[in-house]
Amino acid sequence: MKPLRLIAAAALPLLLAGCLEVDQHPAWLKGEYAGKEDPRPYQTRFHNDRMAWWAAMENRNMKQNEYNRANP
Repeated sequence: MKPLRLIAAAALPLLLAGCLEVDQHPAWLKGEYAGKEDPRPYQTRFHNDRMAWWAAMENRNMKQNEYNRANP
């Protein structure tokens, strides 16, 4: 009787392993994504001006360069 309980106790986690798995894929309706679109950073902070956003990123990158910061 004891080996049967041991087998049942070992099989229970295997049987319940996939019960709580949820679908990871977004919903698609009529061939298109049915969720909220995420705005791009230049759309929200720079009023859809992509060149201003790019210039800000370039300036930020230049200030993180130690060679450019060390030379006055």
